[in-house]
Amino acid sequence: MLAYLQLLRLPTVFTAMADILLGFVLTHRFIYGPFLAPEGGPVHLNVGWHEPEKLLGLLAASSGLYLSGMVFNDVFDVQQDTIERPDRPIPSGRISRQNATIFALILMLGGLACAALVGPVSLQVGLLLIVAILSYDAYLKRTPLGPIAMGSCRFLNVLLGASVQPDWIPSLLSQPQLAAAAGLGLYIAGVTLFAKTEARTSNRWQLALAQLIINSGFAVHVALILTSAHQVPIEVPLAMLFVVAFTINRRATAAVRDPSPARVQGSIKVMLLSLVIIDSTLVFWFLNTPEGAGYGAAHAVATAILVIPAMLLSRLIPMT
Repeated sequence: MLAYLQLLRLPTVFTAMADILLGFVLTHRFIYGPFLAPEGGPVHLNVGWHEPEKLLGLLAASSGLYLSGMVFNDVFDVQQDTIERPDRPIPSGRISRQNATIFALILMLGGLACAALVGPVSLQVGLLLIVAILSYDAYLKRTPLGPIAMGSCRFLNVLLGASVQPDWIPSLLSQPQLAAAAGLGLYIAGVTLFAKTEARTSNRWQLALAQLIINSGFAVHVALILTSAHQVPIEVPLAMLFVVAFTINRRATAAVRDPSPARVQGSIKVMLLSLVIIDSTLVFWFLNTPEGAGYGAAHAVATAILVIPAMLLSRLIPMT
């Protein structure tokens, strides 16, 4: 059981769930108290989250696709891991490569089935996400396009959360979900570059470039908050983003000075866990409206709570 949980990198799946909550929230609005309904959709005052089965379906879809990508990552990397990380489940012999492949396929098909149950747009985004996942794991990871490919996976995962709407244009290709997804995609592209040689001493210039890309992701989110027509108080979400950015930059700068595997891997863990806090900050910003009456904070806390199981599990199961 522990070997399979390590193969899944289970703590990181909670960051994918936070992306789904963000995308879902950004395409919904307050109707009454904590109740949410799609923009322009029918009003249901007595059902809590509008169509909660669709939110649960998206969470299941994202989790299945994300975890399948983690398993396929090790399936395709077995030769490199045998040299650099022989203690991982496949090179150590605790799980065969064949069983890992079957496991990944089951997760991927299960995730795609959940997306199909939500709706046609979710199915289409799920298929695009599968293409991005397999392209990264099988071909692009060891090329200069690797960080971009991984960033596109995170970008599409946020859009998967926004895919409840019946049409592509209003649900996926409009503000604010497009900018939020783009910022997270840039952030993860930087984290991926930062982690490119984490198993050995990293190149300082590469780490510095990755840090710059990570900060460009923060810049996109700050610009979104400052320029959006969504009229809500912005002081608190901007302060929250500043705190997260300061924490990450402090860790990243220390890793640039000392690019040892332990220092770099510790920074990556903080960067991954911070994804949940970034998502919850954007949730708070979007829902902190007068009619929300404090429920924006409640939904933001509900999103941020996902960091707790991720942190607890990371003590037992490595995130990288």
